[in-house]
Amino acid sequence: MDNAKKIELTAEGRQKLVDELEYREGEKHDEIVERIKEARGFGDLSENSEYDAAKEEQSKNESRINEIRQILSVATVVEDQGHAMTVSIGTTVELKDGKGKKSTFSIVGTTETNSLEHRISVESPVGSALVGHKKGDKIEVVTPSGKTRKYTITGISR
Repeated sequence: MDNAKKIELTAEGRQKLVDELEYREGEKHDEIVERIKEARGFGDLSENSEYDAAKEEQSKNESRINEIRQILSVATVVEDQGHAMTVSIGTTVELKDGKGKKSTFSIVGTTETNSLEHRISVESPVGSALVGHKKGDKIEVVTPSGKTRKYTITGISR
């Protein structure tokens, strides 16, 4: 992970990472250690698929622990600015496109993105175009495919 890269998180997103780290360092770690102990009891480790699988899971768990620690060490939590509501990390934005179709997105940090939950990154084309705008503003977004889309911000909430 690039240390120079600025990572912004919502308070909720940071807490999810803290909770995941706690789980992976505690309960998950203990489960893996137990699986390794059991697998060792099956005999020859050179042909023991249960042992290999448990060691691989241990490696993946440790990698994710290190990744979370790195994110938390450089991330800043974006708080409510308390002034006229503008789009920023942690806001939910209601949009209407040129055809009148409405959509709602939550603007989140890069590591919190989840398209199924309509959580878009502040660094995505739509996310970055929305940041700093107020209700009623019209924005244009150039999509990765090169198309230009026009939206009107119909609502912003926290």
